[in-house]
Amino acid sequence: MHRSRHHKMIAGVCGGIAERFNMSPTVVRLLFLASCILPGPQFIAYLIMWVVFPKAPAQKYAHH
Repeated sequence: MHRSRHHKMIAGVCGGIAERFNMSPTVVRLLFLASCILPGPQFIAYLIMWVVFPKAPAQKYAHH
């Protein structure tokens, strides 16, 4: 698991999840935002993933 360098708006967490599961980054972001109306630690989980997940290797996007 990694944070995306290409599909990044804030930290690349949602983009990295989208890349891992071959999904659209927009869909993952919308799902995250929709989950925020439910009680729970969504923002804390996002911050933890921001710190724990490394950035994707730079060479992965060298051809873009």
